[in-house]
Amino acid sequence: MSLTLENVSKVVGGATHIHKTDLTLNPGTMNVLLGPTSSGKTSLMRLMAGLDQPTTGRILWKDEDVTGQRVQDRKVAMVYQQFINYPSMSVYDNIASPLRLLKLDKSEIDRRVREAAELMQLTPQIDRKPLELSGGQQQRCALARALVKNAGLVLLDEPLANLDYKLREELRAEIPKIFERSGSIFVYATTEPEEALLLGGHCATLWEGRVTQFGPTPSVYRRPVDATTARVFSDPPMNFVDVEKRGAMLRFGKGAEVPAAALGGDLADGTYKVGFRPNHLSLEGGEDTLTFDTTLIVTEITGSETFVHLDHEGQRWVGLVHGVRHLEPDQPLRVHLHPRHVYLFGESGRLVQPAPYAEAA
Repeated sequence: MSLTLENVSKVVGGATHIHKTDLTLNPGTMNVLLGPTSSGKTSLMRLMAGLDQPTTGRILWKDEDVTGQRVQDRKVAMVYQQFINYPSMSVYDNIASPLRLLKLDKSEIDRRVREAAELMQLTPQIDRKPLELSGGQQQRCALARALVKNAGLVLLDEPLANLDYKLREELRAEIPKIFERSGSIFVYATTEPEEALLLGGHCATLWEGRVTQFGPTPSVYRRPVDATTARVFSDPPMNFVDVEKRGAMLRFGKGAEVPAAALGGDLADGTYKVGFRPNHLSLEGGEDTLTFDTTLIVTEITGSETFVHLDHEGQRWVGLVHGVRHLEPDQPLRVHLHPRHVYLFGESGRLVQPAPYAEAA
């Protein structure tokens, strides 16, 4: 019951929304589409659902070509960020509506509806109308209606974005369990790397309509194939600095030189790009750390942590440091980075050497 995209692309008015893509999703799997706004997540989901037809390629469902098949003729359920319910129906009837279209037995409909309502914490509201519910309850009603169908393909387009923090965390933990039991293929779109990691499963990173990498979510995070994927799978985005290898030394930008052995590996002479995530920058150094002189642009205090926005030789960096730091804009700031947190990319952007800490994880 796999879903396969073969050479699928989508061009609208001369603009490429989805570049040629090959992708296979297996039954009983959680598949996260991770990318910034306008990266192609929704466009790809619409192609999977049959809401849009591809410009090139074909879509296979259970080894059958369904490229031209209408969405009404496919076993697909879709939930959007903006919840969609029937306002004149009760929560019970909203959830039951797709089952009635399937003409299931009344007792089977009742069992499924009440199970879905209990799972989504909607039992106390089951006789109320959607407009009598909070925004979070309305979204849970839409989710329950999608899940109750037992569709072979369930598409979730940022479904938790409008929910409060507590409920979002609860559903993030519960949704993978629901999916695993159902045997369906689940595709979940998000802009948040943390959400992708919490959901697990497999992850496809998207950038400007291209799937840059697809694989087990922890592997994509720890070993991105290129700098673009690393940038997508980091929030805030990964920081970069050019480094030149000559002989036994590495020179970072116009600044410090360190022995090449500090980064490990056997690098050929040439120019590389070093990448590191914001949480690996520190204001406290040690004997083994790399040191950079920067200028502070602004700080953002987020409770127990502080984002520091930095200028390093014209490059914008972001660091996430522990504690509340009261720092003045435009002041010089020395920051530190341990070599084990460094990714090395070639001039083309392809990964040359993953960070040692990620390999050990």
